[in-house]
Amino acid sequence: MLDLLTIGELSVRSGVAPSALRYYERLGLIRADRTGGNQRRYARAELRRVAFIRISQQVGVSLDEIRAALDSLPEARTPSPQDWARLSADWRGRLDEKIRLLAKLRDDLDGCIGCGCLSMQRCALYNPEDALAGEGPGARLVLPRPTEDPTPAASLA
Repeated sequence: MLDLLTIGELSVRSGVAPSALRYYERLGLIRADRTGGNQRRYARAELRRVAFIRISQQVGVSLDEIRAALDSLPEARTPSPQDWARLSADWRGRLDEKIRLLAKLRDDLDGCIGCGCLSMQRCALYNPEDALAGEGPGARLVLPRPTEDPTPAASLA
């Protein structure tokens, strides 16, 4: 038990609130052993899983997808660099699409972020009389057009 972390220690080390750790455990994202007094004890390897969960959430990966990814990791051994590389390769397209959208947002809205849209003639989002409604919902001038491959953008949800 000396090499195991209490929920408080895991919280401090990971920067994640104990309530979130309990929630992650309920979802099966992390695992804890129990003491005779029913207190949680976490293996140090759970720190890596919590870090993976947090970073994955930051790039828009759902908890269901995170669980599926973590379920593909070996339980009997610490995940290898190859295991983590496989997971990152699976999400590379999503990250590339998110980067593309963020760069487009930065470049197209550079002149109007925070300005209150002073120029409707130059605004990258201006859609007079909803002319783009037939192309689908959302910001059609920023999101992929129906003729473009919608798969990466759809996976960002």
